[in-house]
Amino acid sequence: MPTGDLFGDDLFGAATSGAQGTPRPGPGAPLAVRMRPAALDEVAGQAHLLVPGSPLRRLIETDASGGRAAPGSVILWGPPGTGKTTLAYLIATASGRRFVELSAVTAGVKDVRTVVEDARRRLATGGEETVLFIDEVHRFSKSQQDALLPSVENRWVTLVAATTENPSFSVNSPLLSRSLLLTLQPLGDDDVRALVRRAVADDRGLGGLVVLTGEAEEHLVRLAGGDARKALTVLEAAAGAALSDAPVPLPVTASEDAGTDGDRDTDRDTDGDADLRSDGARGTTGAVPGPVPVDLESVERAVDVAAVRYDRDGDQHYDVVSAFIKSMRGSDVDASLHYLARMIAAGEDPRFIARRIVIAAAEDVGMADPSALQTAVAAAQAVQLIGMPEGRIVLAEAVVHLATAPKSNAAYLGIDAALADVRAGKAGSVPSHLRDAHYPGAKQLGHGTGYRYAHDAPHGVAAQQYLPDTLVGSRYYTPTDRGYERQVSDRLGRIRDILAQDDPAR
Repeated sequence: MPTGDLFGDDLFGAATSGAQGTPRPGPGAPLAVRMRPAALDEVAGQAHLLVPGSPLRRLIETDASGGRAAPGSVILWGPPGTGKTTLAYLIATASGRRFVELSAVTAGVKDVRTVVEDARRRLATGGEETVLFIDEVHRFSKSQQDALLPSVENRWVTLVAATTENPSFSVNSPLLSRSLLLTLQPLGDDDVRALVRRAVADDRGLGGLVVLTGEAEEHLVRLAGGDARKALTVLEAAAGAALSDAPVPLPVTASEDAGTDGDRDTDRDTDGDADLRSDGARGTTGAVPGPVPVDLESVERAVDVAAVRYDRDGDQHYDVVSAFIKSMRGSDVDASLHYLARMIAAGEDPRFIARRIVIAAAEDVGMADPSALQTAVAAAQAVQLIGMPEGRIVLAEAVVHLATAPKSNAAYLGIDAALADVRAGKAGSVPSHLRDAHYPGAKQLGHGTGYRYAHDAPHGVAAQQYLPDTLVGSRYYTPTDRGYERQVSDRLGRIRDILAQDDPAR
């Protein structure tokens, strides 16, 4: 085995490396890479994971004693663009440890073992600790994941594994049980908006060469759907489109040039973004006066997604969502699909749409067709699994089911009526025969005495008091005669007749 550094600069391709091996983006790196946070205070979102004293913060920040009471293995689970790679970089850079990155798409067991052996050698010779970042760890096979176990148990490396899949199903139990699982959430609109504005102004990003119009910014935020990487990728493409369309200044004349050679050369060479200030072609030297506006059309061209008149923070957003829900409730399947299409075309987060469908299934279809809720939940899970654009088909199937299903809000009205009584103080004591009788001394208190086991009663219905004394006779659920609920209504009538009978055993 070679004794030198097994992972030199070529590990990261065109990127350069910092002192600990962390890739330092070059001038040609994508905007999302150049704008990767260099400190905790630049991280957007994930406040629930970065509170003072949290395991992740302890892993990133050295404590006052210089030690580190932090987990040795972390699994970061969350959707794309939520900061998993960023947090891995910060763990390495903030702690001064060496950083090695492997992708589960291309790495094998041999690569893992090579990294681990090199980390052990460094520790044995007094070298720095190693942070091993494995992206898309769910793509590792069982044997590849098993190869990580000794290094995690012995803390030869600090393992940071990232996945977009549920670790309960995609990560081996032995590795999962030895790791701290942290769940990252999609970024909020305000977080994405702040990232976009920082990228526009920051010298690492666009350096003030462009300015976003309000419409363009809102459309970009909506398209991102909580994905920071997507937001910055779209911004970079839109900025490039706007800069390429910027007017080309008139050439500098000889008289204008006289006496200013030094200044002109200095102006051209002091800024690495000189080409971006040109007319879009590399090598053009005329500077565009002032920031170039990036308007809605630039963003639309960059991603080929028209900005349907649908403002997520304004009336149009709520109007379309309201019309969507009311169309399903009103059984107009064509209108329901129309409003679904408007939300999809506007770049609405499909998970938001799926949540509205699940709510509508329970609130508006209810027990008239209980399978509607199953369809809605399955659609929400499928959209999470397959994403867009195929997710539109899943959403459409669920919408058609709900719009054409019989309707009932009886369960919705029932729980609200019960909640109203409870909030009004109409709770009362649990009847003694229904109380827990499993702990010592319960029977002496009369708990459980006289309880009738329903399965031993005729029809599986035991006639006894279930509601508190103050609520006996209350009726919360009133079924309709629509769909499956007609059968529920018939059976419920017979059940209530039995429950109303006097119980001779009490």
